Amino acid sequence: MGSGVFAYRDELSEASGDGLLKGRTVSVQANISVAGWPTEAGSLALKGFKAIEDATVVKRMRDQGARVAGSTRMSELGLGLQGAAAARAVAEGLVEIALVTEHVGEARLAAAGEGLIGYKPSYGLVSRYGLIGLTPSMETIGLLARSPSDIAGVMAAVAGSDERDFSMPEENVPDFLDISRQPDIRTLGWIHESVACLEADELQAFQRRLEAFAEAGCTLVEMSLPDFGLFRTAHQVIGSVEASSAAGKYDGVRFGYRTPSAKNWNEMYLKTRGEIFGPAIKPFLFQGAYYQFVKYGVFEKACRLRSHLMREMQRLLGAVDALAMPAVRRNFDPFEAATVPALYDAALFTVPASLTGLPALSLAGGPGGPACPGVQIIGPRLGDARLLALAARASKKTKES
Repeated sequence: MGSGVFAYRDELSEASGDGLLKGRTVSVQANISVAGWPTEAGSLALKGFKAIEDATVVKRMRDQGARVAGSTRMSELGLGLQGAAAARAVAEGLVEIALVTEHVGEARLAAAGEGLIGYKPSYGLVSRYGLIGLTPSMETIGLLARSPSDIAGVMAAVAGSDERDFSMPEENVPDFLDISRQPDIRTLGWIHESVACLEADELQAFQRRLEAFAEAGCTLVEMSLPDFGLFRTAHQVIGSVEASSAAGKYDGVRFGYRTPSAKNWNEMYLKTRGEIFGPAIKPFLFQGAYYQFVKYGVFEKACRLRSHLMREMQRLLGAVDALAMPAVRRNFDPFEAATVPALYDAALFTVPASLTGLPALSLAGGPGGPACPGVQIIGPRLGDARLLALAARASKKTKES
């Protein structure tokens, strides 16, 4: 049990406080800093790197009584779907809650494979100070747990402004302390275009899964988003440019791997940069550099497209309280998404919330049976607590059915 899950494990790790998370055991991905721990983000570029202080989320969890048991394995620099290791840690009972980086939907996708709840907060709601990031305008720290209440407990401890994370806006934080007191979500719009690629049995299973929300008091509304297929395009262009820029600091001089065969400084830079990145992330970085330095107009168009898609999501959420779409296709295997195209194929349904910064969570399984692709619900900005409350009611109805 637990074989291959942890990149680093600390059985002696202790909480520093006594509060909301007293007695809870959590893990973090290997790109979230814990003082004194190896923090290599699954990459040779950070080989041997150890964090000198706790990330803000780690400090806040420890201050509230949580014990951080270890760091889980991950795809290189977070690009990929090995949030599955974190999901396995929760599913096997090694930890109760796992924190992972969300670029394209890693928490939501990994949760689907283990029957867990996967949650992506509103962009800017959780501090990223101490996170080794890759796509700064889209990435968040996501959570995996067995229940919405477990996630709400962590969010009550970690959400809110941090003067060390300058990307965080000054906004009111949702009340996560008692999600049962949140106003009910009464209308749930399901996006017609998001189910167009499903097989007939998958669609029927998804629709049966939606019935749990109807039984929880939601009116289901069919809605249209004609540009649904463009979320992937915009995210891939913008994400690759941001990743290429972020990876520019990995040069083998200050930290990380350095080629052993260089004869001079110029050769050292060239060889090191060619050797430190793996086959999955390297094409993504090359693509970003191409859009950044050769075809910048493509990047500008992607940014304008992103603004358009954000307005479209706001339009839909102006008519209903929340949106629903599938989470993953059936027989989803996160370890098969080893290339950039395969990654974006797998993340077709989760990318919209990542690109637009909206809160989202996935609920796997349910009455739909093995064919069920799971359900993902997306809310308006800072509607996180209401989403968790709805998920709790729907999960209860599912268990009763």
